Amino acid sequence: MHRPILASIYSQAFQHNLNRVRELAPESKIWSVIKARVYGHGFEAALKGLNSTDGFALLDIQDAVWLRGHGWQGRILLLEGLFHENELDLAQELRCDLVVHCEAQLEWLERYFNSRNKTFSIFLKMNTGMNRLGFRPEAYRIAFHRLHALGYRMHHMTHFANADQVNCLPTVGEQLDVFTQATEGLDAPTSMANSAAVLWHRNALGDWVRPGIMLYGASPTGLYADIEHANLKAVMQLRSEIIDIQELQKGERIGYGGRYEASEGMRIGVVACGYADGYPRQAEDGTPVWVSNGLQDSKGVICPLVGRVSMDMLTVDLRNAPNAKIGSVVELWGDQVPVDEVARMGDTIGYELLCAVAPRVPVAIV
Repeated sequence: MHRPILASIYSQAFQHNLNRVRELAPESKIWSVIKARVYGHGFEAALKGLNSTDGFALLDIQDAVWLRGHGWQGRILLLEGLFHENELDLAQELRCDLVVHCEAQLEWLERYFNSRNKTFSIFLKMNTGMNRLGFRPEAYRIAFHRLHALGYRMHHMTHFANADQVNCLPTVGEQLDVFTQATEGLDAPTSMANSAAVLWHRNALGDWVRPGIMLYGASPTGLYADIEHANLKAVMQLRSEIIDIQELQKGERIGYGGRYEASEGMRIGVVACGYADGYPRQAEDGTPVWVSNGLQDSKGVICPLVGRVSMDMLTVDLRNAPNAKIGSVVELWGDQVPVDEVARMGDTIGYELLCAVAPRVPVAIV
């Protein structure tokens, strides 16, 4: 028998969340963002659960190779463009759309056209205030004309720095004004909105939206309360089992460093999941863990984590689950425990936990 930990990926939840994006942005096409190994969910799951998307957006051209090799015939966008000029022929063979964000990439494409007489679909990226990638507005129009004159199929693109924040600069409105002014008179489709913009800035959607974290059922802000009423579903459920139960007396301590002291006699469940599986070591006492109250009871209850998370195990207070036994199922995050809540108690964000599930954790695509 294998160690009981398992990450289940629910294809129907993927499809449900994609449908929610369509409801929120009905006039836009969708790039489903699947970088970082599909936010830790795996490319097989994306092909199964997101196959009705208009296109996949990712970083590594080798991931595009995988998608084509496994039958994906739709569009693929390389979100940071190409990293080396010698990848252009492969990108052409794979029929990739390219983001272009700097002068070097622009020059590669000019040389490519002159030597091959071939073009790409281009998403030209403007730096409207995030100051990460993209041409500044004063240089953007020149870059646009250089590629447009060669016959490249042009799109306008930018990225919002604070669509998930209030009163942070630059605001979505400020960036949108810069973008609108710089593209005035340059007729081309637009791509602006990430998950946060799709959820909260409907005036900034554009012709192509680029949802990421919302497709996985987690919050752009890192707070589950912010998306609780958005009708999204968790795609990943991380589960394990209780592998031992300790009976503690008042005053006894738990785990490394003895962080938690029993306030009374209590049962402690030892769960087969630790930081080597991707659970946050810094999770505080009180982090919610769902425990089935018995071997077959699917109703279950929330029990608090107690004591420091170790490499392979964590411990939970079973006073809320008096019938829990060795073998009782435990959900670390998923339908019962939002990943954002675990992340908040571990001083991180749901993105990181989903992306950081360890390779040793088995995955089942449901």
